[in-house]
Amino acid sequence: MTRVDAPWLRDPAALAVVDALTAQGGADGVRFVGGCVRDALMGRDGGDVDLATTLEPPQVIAALGTAGLKAVPTGVEHGTVTAVSAGRPFEITTLRRDVATDGRRAVVAFTTDWDEDARRRDFRLNALYADRNGAVFDPTKEGVADALAGRIVFVGDARRRIAEDHLRILRFFRFFAWFGRGVPDPEGLAACADMAEGVERLSAERISAELVKLLAAPDPVPAVRAMAEAGILSRVLGTEADVARLARVQPLSADPLVRLSALWPDDRALVAEAARRLRLPRAAWKRLEDAAETLPADAADPSAARRLVYRVGAQAGCDRALKSADLTARDSVLDVARSWTPPRMPVSGRDVARLGVAPGPDTGAVLRAFESSWMADDFPPGDVDARLAAAVSAVRGSAP
Repeated sequence: MTRVDAPWLRDPAALAVVDALTAQGGADGVRFVGGCVRDALMGRDGGDVDLATTLEPPQVIAALGTAGLKAVPTGVEHGTVTAVSAGRPFEITTLRRDVATDGRRAVVAFTTDWDEDARRRDFRLNALYADRNGAVFDPTKEGVADALAGRIVFVGDARRRIAEDHLRILRFFRFFAWFGRGVPDPEGLAACADMAEGVERLSAERISAELVKLLAAPDPVPAVRAMAEAGILSRVLGTEADVARLARVQPLSADPLVRLSALWPDDRALVAEAARRLRLPRAAWKRLEDAAETLPADAADPSAARRLVYRVGAQAGCDRALKSADLTARDSVLDVARSWTPPRMPVSGRDVARLGVAPGPDTGAVLRAFESSWMADDFPPGDVDARLAAAVSAVRGSAP
C-alpha cells in the first residue's frame, strides 16, 4: 500500500481533530482527504488539511465538543463542519453521494461508503484518502498514479462530472496549470470543449476566483492556451485573448492581475466592463483598467518614464511596462517605477493667491501650467517662484 509522510501526520492540532472523530466513530471512520494527500504524494507543501468522515454533522459537532474543540457549522446541509484546533481551521465533510444536480449546486445524501464518496469527486488525483498512519486509500485505483504522473483525469465519465458542476470545466484547467505535465487529458479536454456553454451559467464570483487561481500558477500558459483552443477562454474574458502576450509576461511577473491584464487588449473601456462583469473587487478592476494602455512612444527616455510614473503611479507604470513589447521602454519604465519616488507638487493654491490670482478657474489653470512646465523640465527642485510667475503670466496672457 502507498504511504505518505507529511507534516500534518505529526501535527498535534490536526491529530486532536482526528482523535476526537475516532473516539466517536472508530479509526475507520475518519481519513485525511483530497489536496493534502495529493500534495504529499507529489512532494509539495500542502495548504489546507481537510478530513472526511462517516459521521454525520450532528455527530461531528458532538465529538468535537466532547474533545473541547470548537465546531463551526460552515455547510451542514452539504455535510461540512469546520473544527478549530489550536486556533486553526480543519474542514470536516461527511461522506456523500449526489441525489440531484443542476450544474451549479447539488442535493446530497450522506453515506458510509468511501467508494461512493470518491465517485462524486472531480478528479482522480483528488479522490485520495489517508489514515493517521499515512496509508493512502485510492478508490479509483488511478489517483496515486495520476498524482505521480501529473495527469488531471475526471473520476468516471467526464461529461457526467461536468454536468454535475460546470465549475469543473475551469477547475480542469486550473489543476492542469498547477499539477499537470505534458498535454491535457484528451477525454477531459474534449468534454470541456463540448460543454463550454456551461461556464456562462456560473456566477461571476466563482469564475473569477478560478481564473485568478489558475493565473497564479508558476506557468499558466499551457493551460490558458488549451482553454483558448477549446473555446472557453473567450467566454470567460468576454473577448479573444492574447495568449502570446501572456507567454511574454509570464516569466516577468507572478502577479495574476498582471497576467490577466496581458490577456485583455489595451482598451480601458472594454477592460473596465469585463472586470466589472467578473465582479472582481473594485481595487482589482480599477488596477486592470489603469493597466489597459500602452507605453508612450518616448518611454525609453528616463525623463519621459518619470513623467509617466508621476502621472499614473508606480503600479500602473509597472503593469503597462510589463506588457510592452518594446524592451528598452519596458526596462526604462520598470527601473523608474521601482527606484524613483515622485516628488510632490511644490506649489499650491495658496502660492497662486499670493501672486494676486483670485480663487476660481484661473487658479487651476495656473497650477496646471506650472505642473506641465515642471514635468517637461524633469521636476527640477529650484526656480519655483520664477516658474510660478511665468505660469501666472501665461494664464493671464491667454485670458480673453
